Amino acid sequence: MMTAILTTGTVLLAAGCGDAPTATNPGQAASSAIVRTSGVTTTPDSSPTGATGAKPTRPKGHTVGTHKVRWESAKPSKDGRRITVVWWSGVEPCHTLDRVKVRETSRRVTITLYEGQAAKARDVACIEIALKKSTTVKLKAPLGAREIVDGARP
Repeated sequence: MMTAILTTGTVLLAAGCGDAPTATNPGQAASSAIVRTSGVTTTPDSSPTGATGAKPTRPKGHTVGTHKVRWESAKPSKDGRRITVVWWSGVEPCHTLDRVKVRETSRRVTITLYEGQAAKARDVACIEIALKKSTTVKLKAPLGAREIVDGARP
């Protein structure tokens, strides 16, 4: 009896794991121009906020326990002068964007996000819920054919 229940549950779980449209799925891209990045595929940004469904976030600095955070996607603007980075995080003040480091070379643009707990948030309890966040960085030179790299990935 227990084996039948486990088998049925496994089949139902597997059936629900189809290929849903995502921002990082090139088959679902709204634009024909695709930029390949290290581990992430992105499309040029056409939404007014920069990342549909993500909460726009600005670096606040002065965090405690600051660490690198991996991002999910990077969307260049049409003119290639800005890149909107999207990642999953938690609620503030427990998960606060401290800073964004951008390193540009002739071959690549490396973007590293840093998060930590707000320094003024001592003895604060935060709910454990995932939030999709975004931030936009300005480049010194248009992106062009350069690769976008996540600085938090090894």
